[in-house]
Amino acid sequence: MLIDFFYTLRAAKLGVSVKEYLTLLEALQAGVIGPSVDDFYYLARTSLVKDEAQFDKFDRAFAAYFKGVELLTDFTQDVPLEWLRKTLELELDAEQKAAIEKMGWDELMATLKKRLEEQKERHQGGSKMIGTGGTSPFGAYGYNPQGIRIGQDKGRNKSAVKVWDQRAFKDYDDSKELGTRNIKVALRRLRRFAREGSDLELDLDDTIHSTAANAGLLDIKMIPERHNRVKVLLLMDVGGTMDEHVQRVEELFSAAKSEFKHLEFHYFHNCVYDFVWKNNRRRFSEKLATWDLIRKYNKDYKLVFVGDATMSPYEILQPGGSVEYNNEEAGAEWLQRLTHAFPKFAWINPEPQGVWGYRQSISIVQQLMNQRMFALTLAGLEGAMRLLSK
Repeated sequence: MLIDFFYTLRAAKLGVSVKEYLTLLEALQAGVIGPSVDDFYYLARTSLVKDEAQFDKFDRAFAAYFKGVELLTDFTQDVPLEWLRKTLELELDAEQKAAIEKMGWDELMATLKKRLEEQKERHQGGSKMIGTGGTSPFGAYGYNPQGIRIGQDKGRNKSAVKVWDQRAFKDYDDSKELGTRNIKVALRRLRRFAREGSDLELDLDDTIHSTAANAGLLDIKMIPERHNRVKVLLLMDVGGTMDEHVQRVEELFSAAKSEFKHLEFHYFHNCVYDFVWKNNRRRFSEKLATWDLIRKYNKDYKLVFVGDATMSPYEILQPGGSVEYNNEEAGAEWLQRLTHAFPKFAWINPEPQGVWGYRQSISIVQQLMNQRMFALTLAGLEGAMRLLSK
């Protein structure tokens, strides 16, 4: 069984050696874990993966081999899971959706508190209580123009203002092979070359001149390599609606890492608030305060946001509007601080430009970015790089 697992990992271009595979078998024979898929996942990853940057490839290979078996988790929360059991996924037409009224922010939060106090059983298909398949603003697999999503595996209508779930985001793979080299060509518009470091590159012209001056005896001359001195601070939206754009963002991320020697990157979700992070598996334990980010990097850095800007407007404009926690200050405040700290900035949006006008949140972010939002297309990237190079 595990021989096929070993070859699956090798097929996923993970550098798993036979010695590491034998170490995994020895650990299993020694009984270091119990009969748990969750325990086996962590043991296999520890034994076989040498670099954290390869964790995402390992996860995909593991999931493919075990045919989608989900890892076991210790999932506890105040809302009983039985309330959220999926039996029916509600589908409404445009006229039916338009007839459903939405609550304001304060009313929504106060009503949720009231429902948690009074509800004692599961509800299905209703319009008031926490449940599934209905038009209530609280629950899963239904529809409400502005509600709180609870217990649903992923977004459906992109209308939730809060998400009551513990979600795991994956780092973007910076070794992703580019589907097209045009992205790299577009990024090269933002460059300022200088020779830095030790003498590693042959200076052909100087070598010819020195050899000629040395009566034909070879006199090799070396010079430092040319590097792009441009400094880039890359802030990338991850998770939620960005799952639809993972491949294209990974291509951009990979190209940026190869083109810019001085590249710093961090993640955020939907909108930047008071902290960002570099590793999605440790995003709550290894946070970097946004104020520290501003202090750490000087104004020489070009600031590039990558995100679809698709969210509830409350997430941008309202304190406490984050879908994951109660942020003290609105996301708009942090976006303004960042763009003030880094005068050369742009926003790259992977969402098709034709839908921008139909998303209120995109219009708001465009205004906060002073209309410096560009599509993740060849023309869009060239426009963004041209702006940042001025």
